[in-house]
Amino acid sequence: MPSIKSLILQGEGVMLDFKKTITNTQKIAKSLVAFANNKGGKLLIGVADDGTIKGVKSEEEEKYMILTAAHQFCKPAIEPFFEEIYVDDKLVLIVNIPQSDLKPHYALDDQNKWWAYIRIDDKTVLASKIIVEVLKNDHKDQGVLISYSDNEKVLLQYLAAHDRITLKEFSKLLRCSYRKAQKILVNLILTNVVKPYTSEKEEYFVAV
Repeated sequence: MPSIKSLILQGEGVMLDFKKTITNTQKIAKSLVAFANNKGGKLLIGVADDGTIKGVKSEEEEKYMILTAAHQFCKPAIEPFFEEIYVDDKLVLIVNIPQSDLKPHYALDDQNKWWAYIRIDDKTVLASKIIVEVLKNDHKDQGVLISYSDNEKVLLQYLAAHDRITLKEFSKLLRCSYRKAQKILVNLILTNVVKPYTSEKEEYFVAV
């Protein structure tokens, strides 16, 4: 494992998040779920957003909050493991969240609703219905057998000309329901023909 300082220098990203302290179990559950639904990741507790090492006052309290979040506010429950590292006499708690094979994981919000999250760049974002379907199918052993019908050909021709497409544009293009368009996109994502991108404003799809 790279040293803690070189990890911090990488900055926050898809697999790395800094937290000065844990104040809210529901909020931290979102981060845990996002890492478990992606490729796993590390939370560095005792590190400010700008990478300054502040250290943790009570690692037992932080661990308790994280385990409460992982077991009570994540569904299925998540099992993080901890490392404790001293940097310049300050304790940094590393929370390792492995990539899960029980995807999708959901986090409980303050309205008692369960939502799936994923990690995009350095942000934890709500997973769309399409991403949730991909997560459900991604780890299943059976492969997706894809035969290119006219629908898939229409999509790939469109992407060759326009670079990207949204679900709304795709359903309009096929003159079909969102549900049918969504199913085609999920299969194409699973077979690595199309890749999803989510920005804060919209979700769109590009050819791989």
